Amino acid sequence: MKVLEILSIIMFDSTDIGQIIRSILLIIGMARLFFKCGLKWQYALIPCYRYYIFARCAAREAEGRILFLLNVLLLLSSLFSSLFENQLLFGIILFIMTMVYFLYQIRVLIGITEVFGRKKRWVFLWMFVMFIIANLWGWSPKFQPKRRESDIREEVETFFSNTHMDVMQEGLTVNLEKRTVSEFMQKKTLLRDVHMYIKPGHMVLLLGGSGAGKTTLLNAINGYEPADAEIWLNGRNIYKEYKDMQYQIGFVPQQDLMRGKDTVWYTLTNAAALRLPQEFTRADRIARVETVMDIFGLKPVKDNLVEKLSGGQRKRLSIAMEFLSNPSLFILDEPDSGLDGVMARELMEQLRLIADQGKIVIVITHTPDRVIDLFDDVIVLAKDAERTGRLAYFGPIEEARQFFDKTTMETIVRSINRAEEGGEGRADEFIRRFAEVQHG
Repeated sequence: MKVLEILSIIMFDSTDIGQIIRSILLIIGMARLFFKCGLKWQYALIPCYRYYIFARCAAREAEGRILFLLNVLLLLSSLFSSLFENQLLFGIILFIMTMVYFLYQIRVLIGITEVFGRKKRWVFLWMFVMFIIANLWGWSPKFQPKRRESDIREEVETFFSNTHMDVMQEGLTVNLEKRTVSEFMQKKTLLRDVHMYIKPGHMVLLLGGSGAGKTTLLNAINGYEPADAEIWLNGRNIYKEYKDMQYQIGFVPQQDLMRGKDTVWYTLTNAAALRLPQEFTRADRIARVETVMDIFGLKPVKDNLVEKLSGGQRKRLSIAMEFLSNPSLFILDEPDSGLDGVMARELMEQLRLIADQGKIVIVITHTPDRVIDLFDDVIVLAKDAERTGRLAYFGPIEEARQFFDKTTMETIVRSINRAEEGGEGRADEFIRRFAEVQHG
């Protein structure tokens, strides 16, 4: 009888004592669950944060971040609810947050059932008696995760290529060990083990799914966000000589930062004053502007305001601004974004002409197959089992088709994307295979 009374208090008592008991049991269960999943059990002691770690056990880290933030907001709202004058508005906001929390919680719970190889009906038990199920799964030897995070980490370590490229006096040599950031109280590796050499005169396509590290790689190469790496351009270390070499690298972001009320001529002459060496005279700068306008077909609109240009003209102007300093390396993030097929093709053909002058051109585009004939090589980044960006392939276009056994670039990306992203989930397979290829 006493056992039933104790269980009744644990499960249904709404007093402080009952809530404290349930909280303690939840912490104990989660601590044991974290240990089973290869994570530190101490994380269970941290309010709110424990739900992010729980989501990592469920292979739902992105959802875990949202749950963590919602837990913090809900906790703060309960502490400071009396400060809100409009209680109706506060109630609506609280209701919306609760519903979002409920939806993300379901996604995480579905993930934990998949990791432990259990049927989804367990989700309902998790939702209503989490403190009991956490202890059952945590302590019972019958409930074991298919893969522990520590096992995944060890498996990932086994196929690092560790293939450093020799520094060449011409072209781009990349030896990137890793790029890390501090995120949610722990170090997260965004990108690692990228080693490659790009020849002068090559136009290179950069492929990869969302979160694979494309922008991270570009920022590491151009020195904007240095990584644990050595980046060499024409025999010079970009990181060590960044001040002298920054104008040897042209970077065109997806969104231009030009002022709409300036003319094309003023935009380029102003950019020339900033980008060209100080020893250039005013006449030299004007001559360079004239040359660049000829190259990109901007002379007919030299007196037009930037805001009056067409989408294609704005893109060409953005590229022209970076081309003023005659860089050896040109990096472009979706330069064809917002352009129709014909205009996009014309723009890419212009980039091909730039590469043919002995420049290195690296391009991200979400519609690669319509212009793939213009590229020499392709870089394919993929997320490994630990969600870290890795090099899945680098080399000629035709060899990429053979390597992935795919005919198009879009199907290559689909093959390395995770299953929940609509892909085939074969990233680790290709990362491992390419590491073996690099080892020879």
